Amino acid sequence: MTTRGVLYVHSAPRALCPHVEWAVAGVLGVRVQLDWIRQPAAPGTWRSEFSWKGRAGTASQLASALRGWDLLRFEVTAEPCPTAEGERYSSTPGLGIFHAVTGMHGDILIPEDRLRAALARSKRGESDLEAEIASLLGKPWDDELESFRHAGEGAPVRWLHQVV
Repeated sequence: MTTRGVLYVHSAPRALCPHVEWAVAGVLGVRVQLDWIRQPAAPGTWRSEFSWKGRAGTASQLASALRGWDLLRFEVTAEPCPTAEGERYSSTPGLGIFHAVTGMHGDILIPEDRLRAALARSKRGESDLEAEIASLLGKPWDDELESFRHAGEGAPVRWLHQVV
C-alpha cells in the first residue's frame, strides 16, 4: 500500500546538503536533487522541501536516515492510507526527534497508555500535567521550528515518486 508525504528540511549547513540528498535517495531508491534556498531564519543555512510517494513506513525511514545530524532541522509527514495511520516526525539539534501518529485530518493521536503514564507522573508530583501533554503533542518542537516554517512560506514543493 502506498502513501505520500512531505519532507521539510528547515535548515542545514551548506556542507550537509549533499549528504541529506544521498540519505533521502537511499531511502526512496531514486536519485534525488533538492532545490536548496537560503533559510532567512538562520543565516548561513539552507532549506528545501519536497513531496514523496512510497510504501507505508517511508516517513519513518526518512526520519531515521536524517536523525542525529547536528545542525539539521527537519520534519517528515506521511498521510494516512488504508493500512496505516499518518505520521509526523520533527527533529531539532537541541530536542532530538519527535514522532506522532496522525489521523485523517492531521490531528495528533495520543495512545491511551502514554496519556495514563503522563497522568501518573503528574499525580506522583514528578511533572506538570500541562507540560506532559504539551510534550505529547510536540509543542517544544513546534515552538522551535515555527520561525523556520514561516521563513519557508511560499517555497516550491517538488514531488518525487518512488516506484513501488
